[in-house]
Amino acid sequence: MPDVGLREWIAAGRAIASGHLLRYDPGANLTSRFEKELGQTVGASHVLAVNSGSSALVAALAAAGIGPGDEVLVPAYTWMATAAAPVQVGAVPVLVDINETLTIDPEDIRAKITPYTRAIIPVHMVNAPCDMDAIMSIAKEHGLIVIEDSCQAVGVPYKDRHCGAIGDLGTFSFNKMKNMNIGEGGAVLTNDERYFIRARSYHDLGSLVRQHGDRLNEPEFVGMNFKVTEIDGAMLRVQLRKVVPMLRRMQKRRAVLADILSQSDEFTVTPHNDPGSAVSLSILAPTREKAIELTGRRGVHNRLRDSSKHLYTNWEPILQKRTFHPKMNPWAWAKREINYTPDMCARTLDILDRTCIVTLGLRYPTPLMALIARKLARAG
Repeated sequence: MPDVGLREWIAAGRAIASGHLLRYDPGANLTSRFEKELGQTVGASHVLAVNSGSSALVAALAAAGIGPGDEVLVPAYTWMATAAAPVQVGAVPVLVDINETLTIDPEDIRAKITPYTRAIIPVHMVNAPCDMDAIMSIAKEHGLIVIEDSCQAVGVPYKDRHCGAIGDLGTFSFNKMKNMNIGEGGAVLTNDERYFIRARSYHDLGSLVRQHGDRLNEPEFVGMNFKVTEIDGAMLRVQLRKVVPMLRRMQKRRAVLADILSQSDEFTVTPHNDPGSAVSLSILAPTREKAIELTGRRGVHNRLRDSSKHLYTNWEPILQKRTFHPKMNPWAWAKREINYTPDMCARTLDILDRTCIVTLGLRYPTPLMALIARKLARAG
């Protein structure tokens, strides 16, 4: 992720000095300027800044009218917030296997669709885009809403578009581990004005004071408080100017290393849904044991099965269908019995067992990282 440094400090200081810390203060415009600039960068007509990626997912689902009795398809490999967000609006997550690209498998999407499925949340994990052409085709065929979880792929291109601006709605995260980093933050993106108005109303308690629904006479409804401050907007404008150059460096570095690693007879380079613009790099070993061995070599960051917080088998509240109050449990309102078992997405477990992330090493010269890649490819 881009560094947070002097420019963010200066921008935050100017926001504080202005005296307009609330984004809806008269005279405040830093957050709205950021939203416009982000929309222009990724090709989204409407952008709403919120306080986290998790909040963005909940607001997007609420904007789309997802609720009790609805089923939402989510991948078995993602941060738990993707599966928790449907629960927050009264819907239930249905887990879908990933394929070797580390993203949701379109074929398993088809297999998991029921008469109660209302939405798909494809997740662009570790900067790897989903097969959005296939997903959008399936959604159109079955009348489903697509809400992209692009929290781990802010600014990443997919063919001639950008992740997060392809589906009906998209979500970004600006958590400290993401491509844009202000510690915590998020955004909802859409090209649908009604969805935008509903998301904006939901993120501000359905406030009549600001008349968020006026343009389409959309009735206000009770929502949450997911607003950001002008300090957030100021820092995000700085981060936005950093993310595109960073991703270009990643794309160039990835191309060099992938070409070297593809010559290995010990493993294969993870397939990608848009190789020409890829910024992420991982390798797929033939066995779990080989993957464990690879994690001990220089240049290999980690084995994905060891990143337990992103794996469905560790989502205890979801697997046990447990909410803060038994009468607020969406599984009790579902139109069919939905159960989860630790082995229900065996293909996902197998792929994560055998996949290792390769370090791009942007802080080091390309020749040094190429040397490390050559040693990794020849080690066997």
